[in-house]
Amino acid sequence: MVNRWCARRYAEIATGLRARADAGMATAEYAVGTLAACAFAAVLYRVVTGGTVSGALQSLIERALDAPF
Repeated sequence: MVNRWCARRYAEIATGLRARADAGMATAEYAVGTLAACAFAAVLYRVVTGGTVSGALQSLIERALDAPF
C-alpha cells in the first residue's frame, strides 16, 4: 500500500517537473520567434521605403485609382 502510494507520488512529481522544464523552453522559443519576426519586419520596412519599391508601389496605386469603372 505504501509502496504504491510512493510510486504514484513519485510519478506525479516527475511529471510536474518535466512539464515545468518544458515551459521555459516554450517561452524561449517564443522570444526567438518574436525577435526573428521583428528583424524581418525591419528589413521589409527598409525595402518597402526604398526608392525603387516606393516608386513602384506609388505607380501601382495611382494606376488603380485612375482605372475607369
